[in-house]
Amino acid sequence: MEPVTTITGVAAPLPRANVDTDQIIPKQFLKRVERTGFGEFLFYDWARDDEGEPDPEFVLNKPEYTGAVVLVTGPNFGSGSSREHAPWALQDRGFQAIIAPSFADIFATNCTNIGLLPVTLADEEVAALLEIAATPGNSVTIDLERQTVSAEGFTASFDIDPFTKECLLNGLDHIALSLRHEAEITTFESQRPGYKPTVHL
Repeated sequence: MEPVTTITGVAAPLPRANVDTDQIIPKQFLKRVERTGFGEFLFYDWARDDEGEPDPEFVLNKPEYTGAVVLVTGPNFGSGSSREHAPWALQDRGFQAIIAPSFADIFATNCTNIGLLPVTLADEEVAALLEIAATPGNSVTIDLERQTVSAEGFTASFDIDPFTKECLLNGLDHIALSLRHEAEITTFESQRPGYKPTVHL
């Protein structure tokens, strides 16, 4: 996965609490095994009217939020089903980070596993960012190394697990972490009796 260092761009406001993964990517679209192709169905039931046409009033359908890279939203984001397709859809739509007061644990882990940064801030900090995000042409910067979020007239710090931070900064997914030990794995395999299974990298 690509390293995550500094993210700068437009933030889109989604001031809703308890957004579950079935709203992020409805179940009828979970028919692909690859990570791509889900972005167009992001928040499908909210983004479309009864005829299935794009609702111009939904925030992500507004032209000023085309290309938004940060989503600012409410508490308990990503609750419900543990489907990995939810962060896949957000990333496929172009989001690089999500800011909320809290996240469902499995959802947050699924995000960091693909390089999508979940940032937890205090309620009042998120409320201030929602106001900033509601202004067309806004710009928000997230500095992972310094663990800060900044915008015009706004600065906040966030916590992140040190190991998760290292993985994100260096673009290390589970496969890359395993390959750090390729020499040890090769040595182990070379010493195993031939009748036992082998691991091919």
